[in-house]
Amino acid sequence: MHWRKSSYSGGGDGDTCVEIAESDTHIAIRDSKAPARATLSLRAASFAAFIEGIKRHSAVARP
Repeated sequence: MHWRKSSYSGGGDGDTCVEIAESDTHIAIRDSKAPARATLSLRAASFAAFIEGIKRHSAVARP
């Protein structure tokens, strides 16, 4: 799998983020600080819903 880091990674080594890898049907997610550990694999549609949920929660949580 080809892993890529988020464009929102912090400065420095950019190791404070998650990485994702895409296949035809799934999105895999892993911690960039521990890439050899377990990954989370979601169907593409579920990943899209997950991201939308995060965006909604972030919009509500802002003062």
